[in-house]
Amino acid sequence: MIIHVVQEGDTTQSIAEQYRVLQERLLLENEISDPDKLVVGETLVILYPKITYTVQEGDTLGSIADKHDVTVMQLLRNNAYLSNRQYIYQGETLVISYADAKKATISVNGYVYPFVDQATLKKILPYLTYLTIFSYRVSEQGEIYNIDDEELIQMANAFGAAPIMMVVAGESQTEESNVTHTILMNPVSQEQFIDNLLIILKSKGYYGVNISTPYIYPEDRSRYVEFMRKFSSRISKEGIKVFNSFSLNAFEILTDVIYEELEYDKIGQMVDYTMLISYEWGYLPGLPTGIISNDTVRQFIIYMTQKIPPEKLMIGISTIGHLWGLPYEAGISKGMAINYSAAVELAYDNNVEIQYDYYTNSAYFQYISIDEYIARFCDARSMDAWVNYVLEFELNGCGIWNTMNFFPQLWRTLPHSFPYRTSLSGFLQSLQEPEQLLHK
Repeated sequence: MIIHVVQEGDTTQSIAEQYRVLQERLLLENEISDPDKLVVGETLVILYPKITYTVQEGDTLGSIADKHDVTVMQLLRNNAYLSNRQYIYQGETLVISYADAKKATISVNGYVYPFVDQATLKKILPYLTYLTIFSYRVSEQGEIYNIDDEELIQMANAFGAAPIMMVVAGESQTEESNVTHTILMNPVSQEQFIDNLLIILKSKGYYGVNISTPYIYPEDRSRYVEFMRKFSSRISKEGIKVFNSFSLNAFEILTDVIYEELEYDKIGQMVDYTMLISYEWGYLPGLPTGIISNDTVRQFIIYMTQKIPPEKLMIGISTIGHLWGLPYEAGISKGMAINYSAAVELAYDNNVEIQYDYYTNSAYFQYISIDEYIARFCDARSMDAWVNYVLEFELNGCGIWNTMNFFPQLWRTLPHSFPYRTSLSGFLQSLQEPEQLLHK
């Protein structure tokens, strides 16, 4: 894999010729809808197919996969546009494998809201080990507010991704801490919460549950450890996996608040997997996205791997950037969420060059449109840097916040995802018929 940074005068044709790849594949793999709208400083991922196959009369995805001893999931990952196709066509070329794909296999957890576009989700699911549906809220009395997620659970199962139920205690950090405090002070509410949770987990067929740990007040920390012991024991006895997310914002990392310990080691032993979120994950107020240095992130990972075995840890990767008005005023300014494609389009419309900050691994640009603005976001270089943390520290995998949009550069930089099913043979047979991926 090569990450190309667009230079002045580049075209998709000249880039394809430079790397000796087909322009058609370059456009497909980077989802470039208008090849005339390149922005200086944007990134393109260059991949080299190792094995390709030209579709013959009578082929199906299943027969092509069998012929090359690969899975249908691998075909969908290498040809993402197929996920929303009803047919494959005689004479078209499919990529069976890439020569420079990362060899490691990691777990990939994608977070999604129930209102996700299903066509988008179909393209993403082949890359996932887990699909975490965000989110169920719990009340101070232990009640759980239901959401409409049955169709997403069915889709996750159909594509071999394990559905995970996400539980939060509120819509803000302060609300989460307050609701958690109330529940920790009331054993009856705790039991009610776990009882209600098990009913939903079993009735809907969830593979696991992810409980988000907000900031825990100092006086509640020992209570929280005991609650997690009770929670994990009851859930695990039912054969359901327990995930825990430590959501630590940028301010906490920069001011070393994380070292006011919550006995991470004890909680990490109780649960199956722990998700580390080491930066702002879309909170609009607060510090702008992309201000955490690489050294700070590394120190955070080192600290947590001393508390919890790396094979039980996953690191959060955010695909969400933000657009901020300038001058930035702490506690007052709010950012507007923006994804990669929207950021590049905004840079094109304002005729500005995209810059890259290697200190924080984030792309950015500034422009003036009546007022002055700065956009900070992740590109292929950012994604590659975060993936390399997973590989360097031999973590279990990563969690993607969020997967509401298909971000081709992310999926092209990821190693293979580990399927939660030990065998997908039955799934593959069932997929071929309803998808009808036959030539026409």
